[in-house]
Amino acid sequence: MSRPYHRGEINKAFEKVKAELHAEALRKGSGRAFYLDTYTGEQLWGGDPYDYDHIFPSELIHSKFKDQFNDQEIAEIVNIPENIAVTLRSINQSKGKKNPEVWIQEERQTRNESIKIDLVEKAIQLAKQAIEKKKELLKRK
Repeated sequence: MSRPYHRGEINKAFEKVKAELHAEALRKGSGRAFYLDTYTGEQLWGGDPYDYDHIFPSELIHSKFKDQFNDQEIAEIVNIPENIAVTLRSINQSKGKKNPEVWIQEERQTRNESIKIDLVEKAIQLAKQAIEKKKELLKRK
């Protein structure tokens, strides 16, 4: 069942998750979106240059599971809340589509002071555990 990567289903699910995260951020910020940056711990407010980021990129997850799940199921795995980070656009762009475990090793080498390695490692572990849990739930269907 090897098939090419297409973001259609993933993007539809991602838009829904982003809307839910934004609504929650508006509640937290009393009408102005408020987040804590997943990778730095810094406060982010509506208007700041932030992005929603898949901790484990969608293409990576698709490649790993394309022989086990259909596109809708992969979209569910990719877009679980634990796999979504909010971070500064500059950090998201530096991470790009890299496996986060590779990216964090690179960040250790560059010693980027704004990125908190312990926060990134925690986010990676939570995402990894949630992805495995979601995968097992989908297999039982």
